[in-house]
Amino acid sequence: MTSPTCLQPYIGRFAPTPSGPLHFGSLVAAIASYLDAHAHGGQWLLRIEDIDPPRCPAGASDDILRTLDQFGLHWHGEVIYQSQQQEHFQHALTELQRQQRLFYCTCSRSQLKGQQIYPGYCRHQHHRPTIPHASRIRAANQIFAFKDLFMPAYAENLAQQVGDFILQRKDGPYAYQLAVVVDDALQGINHVIRGADLYDQTPRQIFLQQCLGYSTPTYGHIPLIMSPQGQKLSKQNLAKAITPKQAPKLVSEAIQRLGQALPQALYGAPIKEQLNWAIKHWQRQSVPNQCMDPVAFVD
Repeated sequence: MTSPTCLQPYIGRFAPTPSGPLHFGSLVAAIASYLDAHAHGGQWLLRIEDIDPPRCPAGASDDILRTLDQFGLHWHGEVIYQSQQQEHFQHALTELQRQQRLFYCTCSRSQLKGQQIYPGYCRHQHHRPTIPHASRIRAANQIFAFKDLFMPAYAENLAQQVGDFILQRKDGPYAYQLAVVVDDALQGINHVIRGADLYDQTPRQIFLQQCLGYSTPTYGHIPLIMSPQGQKLSKQNLAKAITPKQAPKLVSEAIQRLGQALPQALYGAPIKEQLNWAIKHWQRQSVPNQCMDPVAFVD
C-alpha cells in the first residue's frame, strides 16, 4: 500500500455526522485531529458527513459548526458537505463496476439474519435487477494491513473476516465506506485522526483506495470515551451536548484525556492559551491506547 511521504504537506480533517449536537467524545476526536494537524504545520479541514439525510435533523450541521467555533477549533478552507458529493460517489461506483468488482444484491435482512459474513447468495448477479437491490463489492481474499499512530498494527483478510460489503444501499444512499474514501481523496487528506470505533473498518477503506488508485493516508485511532454504563459515548446513547459555558474546562479535560500533561495553571484557562500550549507540546506517544473513563461534566 502507498502512504504519504514526509515531503507532502500535512492535510488532516474532522468529519462529524450531524445526527445531533457535539458531545464530549466528539470534542476529544476533534481536538486530537486539530492538535496533530497544527503540531505538524498542517491544514485541518472540516467535512460534514450528512450522507444519510434521515439521520441528520435540520439545523444539526449549523450547530456543529457553531460549537466548534465556540470551542476555538477553527478550520481551514470551506466546509465540505458529503450530501453534495453524490456525483463523485457515483463516478467511483461506475469505475468499480467497470473493473467488474461489483455485483447487485437483492437479499433481504431476514435472508441474512444470523450470518456473520455475507454468504455470497447474489455474487452471480452482474445485471441490474428490476427489484430493489444494493451494490456490493467482492472482498479480496487477501490481507490488508496498516500501522496506526496510536493503536497496535492491524491486519485483516477481507474475504474471510468481513465478506462482500455494501457500497450503495437498497434505498439509494451511498455507504460510508465508499463516501469516506472518495471524500478523503478529493480533499487530499493524508492524515486521518479519528475514533477507535473505526479502527477495524480501515482495511475495507484501504482496499477501496487501492481499487480506485488513491493513496492511503496515515491513520491514527484514538481510544473512545465511555459512558458510566460502559458504552461508547455517542448521540445514540443520549450523550449530553457540550455547551460554550463548559468550553474552557472541557477543552482541559480533552487535552488531559489525550495524555498531554497540561499544566495545572492552564486548567480552565482561556481556550486559545490551552490550544497554543497543546500544539507546542503535542506528543503522539502519550496518547493512550485504551478506552477512556467518562467525564464528569461541569455546570
